[in-house]
Order: sequence, then C-alpha cells, then structure tokens
Amino acid sequence: MSLVSNRKTYIIEHLDPELGEWSALEYLAIAKESKESGASFCLSLIPRDLKIPTNLKEYGTIVEHRGVEEMNVSTKERICLLDPAASVELQPKDGDDFDVFLFGGILGDDPPRDRTCELRKKGFPSRRLGPVQMTTDTAVRVTRMVIQHRKLLEEIAYVDFPELRIDQHESTEMPFRYVKNDDGQPRMPEGMLDLIKNDAEKSVDDLF
Repeated sequence: MSLVSNRKTYIIEHLDPELGEWSALEYLAIAKESKESGASFCLSLIPRDLKIPTNLKEYGTIVEHRGVEEMNVSTKERICLLDPAASVELQPKDGDDFDVFLFGGILGDDPPRDRTCELRKKGFPSRRLGPVQMTTDTAVRVTRMVIQHRKLLEEIAYVDFPELRIDQHESTEMPFRYVKNDDGQPRMPEGMLDLIKNDAEKSVDDLF
C-alpha cells in the first residue's frame, strides 16, 4: 500500500494497546488539520481489536494494523522520524528531502517516556522539534508549520507550561509546549480543556 503521492504524509505509530480519550482528541485534531492542509494522516500499528472512533475516519485517517516498515509508504531515506533525542533540528528545507514524517505515540507523557526508542532502532533519518516536550498534536502541528508553511522553529509562537484554570479556586499547570493562538492561549484539540477539567475533578474526588 502506497500513501505518498505529491503531498506530505504524517504517520503516528500508535505504541499503546488502548486508545484513551486524550489521544482520541489529539488524533482527531491532527486528522482535521491534515485534511485542511492537503496532507495525509495515518495511524499505524493499530491493534486489530482496537475500536477507532468513526469521526477519525470521516476526516480521511488511514488506519493500518501494520507497522511503518511493512507499509511500503516510501523509501527509508525519505521517512523522517521526529525524535526528541535527534541532534539536528527540523528545518523547512527538510520538506525537500522527506515525504513522510513519523511520530511515536504517545508523545505527551509526563514525565516523558522514550516512546520513540523502538522506531529509533529502525534507522530512519531523524530530526528534533526543539528541547521542550510537546503533546502529539502539537508535534504534528509544528512539523506541518515548518514543512508546509516553511517556518523556522524559532519563528513559531509557543506557550510553555500553561496554567489552566479549573475553577475559581483551582488551576493546573500543563507540562508541555503548545502553539500559541492569536488570543495568546495554547492551541488545544476541541474538547481537551473539558477533559482536563474533568480529570482534575476526578483526582480531587479520589482524595475523599
């Protein structure tokens, strides 16, 4: 199966046996933005018994049970692994050298777990998105801004470790880097703020 034509492809190798609400919202945001930008979005290594939300497929998400090496998406030298341990930062000119941009999900663990280590062993060329941990959707968004919009990493406006107000008495700090919206707020998937608030309320409830 070949995914690559004349447009860019973003692949998340799903490295988890389940698909939680957090990841589902991130993947949906990636699917929407990929479709809007004329790019392809693929989830690879999906367990056959894992139910994928219908709305993901509605936005053209390609769901693959095979890993990226088995998918024949491109030659290895045209696949770029986004790796926090890489020594070279992603640059706009990388869009001329790579067709496929590969991510090891889930990126947004805190503290970060090296989810990319298994993909690193496969010998793909790699690039880094800077020194600060990003959520999965942010990592794909920033890659698209660099590759398709030809922006340098340092030209992108970010919000690092934003403090989100849960209610009038509580707030929580997110341990990630986000792209900054025009209003100065971190860009998050639709529904993510409500999910974070609900999770925070559950954590408080667990104390009683």
